Amino acid sequence: MIGGIVMSQNNLEKQEAKLKALNQKIKDEKNKIEQRLGKQIISQANLDYVNLSNDQIKLLAKKFSEFLKVKSVDH
Repeated sequence: MIGGIVMSQNNLEKQEAKLKALNQKIKDEKNKIEQRLGKQIISQANLDYVNLSNDQIKLLAKKFSEFLKVKSVDH
């Protein structure tokens, strides 16, 4: 009985490790997409991001989000 519990514990730990690795992979992929999207928006809008403050970035993000929401309602 104890051997079975130890095996179950090991299997559970292996599954938890796989889940943790998968969650990290998902997080990494999301970060890559966010970076590519940000770079494309900056490039397409010809923004001089060097001089953008955090407040300006937040404002631009808010306006962009509102624009997308309006566009999705139009269709």
